[in-house]
Amino acid sequence: MSHSLISRTPKPKYDVVLVGGGIMSATLATLLHEFDPNLEIAIFERLGRFAKESTAAWNNAGTGHSAFCELNYTPEKSDGTIDISKAENIAEQFEVSKQFWSYLIHKGYIQNPNDFINSCPHMSLVFGEKDSEYLKKRHEKMSESVLFKGMEFSDDHKKLKEWIPLVMSKRNKSEIMAATKMDMGTDVNFGTLTRKMGRHLLEDSNVEVFLYHEVRDINPRNDEKWEMKVKDRINSHKQEVVADFVFIGAGGYALPLLDSSDIKESEGYGGFPVSGQWLVSHNQELVEKHHAKVYTQATVDAPPMSVPHLDLRIIDGEKALLFGPFAGFSTKFLKEGSYLDLPESINTKNLRSLFGAWWHNIPLTKYLIQQVAMNKAQRMQHLREFIKDAKEEDWELKVAGQRVQIIKKDEKDGGKLEFGTEVVVNKKGTLASLLGASPGASTAVYAMLTVLEKCFPEKLQGEWKEKLVEMIPSYGKKLANDPALTEKVRAYTKDKLSLDY
Repeated sequence: MSHSLISRTPKPKYDVVLVGGGIMSATLATLLHEFDPNLEIAIFERLGRFAKESTAAWNNAGTGHSAFCELNYTPEKSDGTIDISKAENIAEQFEVSKQFWSYLIHKGYIQNPNDFINSCPHMSLVFGEKDSEYLKKRHEKMSESVLFKGMEFSDDHKKLKEWIPLVMSKRNKSEIMAATKMDMGTDVNFGTLTRKMGRHLLEDSNVEVFLYHEVRDINPRNDEKWEMKVKDRINSHKQEVVADFVFIGAGGYALPLLDSSDIKESEGYGGFPVSGQWLVSHNQELVEKHHAKVYTQATVDAPPMSVPHLDLRIIDGEKALLFGPFAGFSTKFLKEGSYLDLPESINTKNLRSLFGAWWHNIPLTKYLIQQVAMNKAQRMQHLREFIKDAKEEDWELKVAGQRVQIIKKDEKDGGKLEFGTEVVVNKKGTLASLLGASPGASTAVYAMLTVLEKCFPEKLQGEWKEKLVEMIPSYGKKLANDPALTEKVRAYTKDKLSLDY
């Protein structure tokens, strides 16, 4: 990173300030700059490069979340039918991301798509008769939707051996198993993608990027603008910066910043930090036997983000296998945060929410304690449910990113845990924040369009509309109801992103 990037001083006033240099801020900055190149935009990132926290390659699963394999998106209702509405929504949201990335490649803003996205089949795998029946019903239901066209199902060991030889090795012939396979799945390195977008913003736009700059406080002014305290972490210099519009895309730190803004919409939000760990193998002999992301059912009492999966990862051209996630615990809100983050986030406005959520999730607390207490040998036992003869020396433990599960006010229970991604916006639409974890990065473009819809509705339907449809041809249309458009969009993104399925 050039020295000039670090030594510059921010201007006292911007149209737009984005806090955090992850996938969300990079996406929003790129969108806004495309819509209006004259906007004065600043991005403040507290670390020395973009995408070092939740967006970094090893800090998330890298699954292009398109609802092909995640069983928690397709619950079975009490009447026995499978509800695929959430899966369809998430599949559509990922198609929006792919269209936007294709546009960036088409314009020459970023190059070499295979640096950040590669084809990788997505599979769901279940064990036992009951879950096999569920998966079969799920496959039948999903096959009716154009979004899941081409999904295969099998409960035949011979077929499964072709699909997942590593998992099927040394299996008992009598074991009941079933799987679905979707070749259109992807593995995404969100860190590389974010840095490519960041480089474009730095070199080819007037967006100003400040690394090692931390936004400490966001305060409302009487003229409806926002005043921020910005600390230059290299030179220990502090200054005030004013902006018309602020977006907080600071991962786990979004919560304290949102709280400092005193907007009514932030009341009652609390956060519970959960860290993740993976078992990782770089043994290429193993890697060559597993070419998929294989998700299974979460165990009882486990949160949805802890669904065990065995994934092929392609990071900086190198293939590896990843198994997990195992939950960890730290009171930090970011990997490079402070141990005081959690205690300092507790206040009179969210105490009831936090206590209510804890009281109604005691099994979850127990689950987390068990997970944190596990040693490597116990984690290997879990892996052996997938790979019968997994050897300890082939796998190392890697700590993933910090996530902050959001806790919301709930009239009945005091507070409840939210497992999705949530956009919080003030009434005037001048401050927006992103909270929550999964499906996160995969749906960044959709999430940032949601921010724009809430904060700049007239512009989006007016002067920005044409550009928007150029970037996202399917914008405003429901792909699930339009097979022709779905085929067209997918053919376009397959070509632009050099996918091979």
